[in-house]
Amino acid sequence: MGAVERVQALPLEEFVRLYDQEGPFEYIDGERVAVSPNVTGPGIVTKKLYFALARHCEGKGLGEVFSELPFVLSDTPNWVTGSRVPDIMFFTAERLSAYKASTPDWQDKPFILVPDLVVEIVSPTDRYSDVLEKVARYLNDGVKVVWVVNRQLRNVVIHQAGSKQQTTLQADDMLDGGEVVPGFTLPVASLFE
Repeated sequence: MGAVERVQALPLEEFVRLYDQEGPFEYIDGERVAVSPNVTGPGIVTKKLYFALARHCEGKGLGEVFSELPFVLSDTPNWVTGSRVPDIMFFTAERLSAYKASTPDWQDKPFILVPDLVVEIVSPTDRYSDVLEKVARYLNDGVKVVWVVNRQLRNVVIHQAGSKQQTTLQADDMLDGGEVVPGFTLPVASLFE
């Protein structure tokens, strides 16, 4: 049997220090990848979707929505093996409550918890292959659903864990939160107005 290669890891303290001093980055396969700042168009879409989700989820006690915060992957306490910075992420109330209870200092570190839903807003400079790689990473991390919002194509592509199928919603369709965000609906066109 061959040796198992261990993914490089950063101490959590070092991750936080670098993130604070050098700006947002994702930690992928042992490399820091800078997160590019958003431009206005995708930023507006992010804001619209964030507020619609937050209003619904937090108003109904379903969970909490966060924007452009990191979550980290860890195989041992205080060691970061990977990190992601989605445009929007959602945690169900049950999972987030359990995390907060088991992590008293949770507000002083990035989330060490994989979100239930992640939203990526495509920027004009994003390459399609890079977006697909991000989606695959999120699903591999354990995210249940990924929404990819493309302002230029005026659509939302939904990727679900455990499914090879994807659903593409056009501007005249309704975005539905499904089982992860029950009761949430939003006209796709409203994201692009």
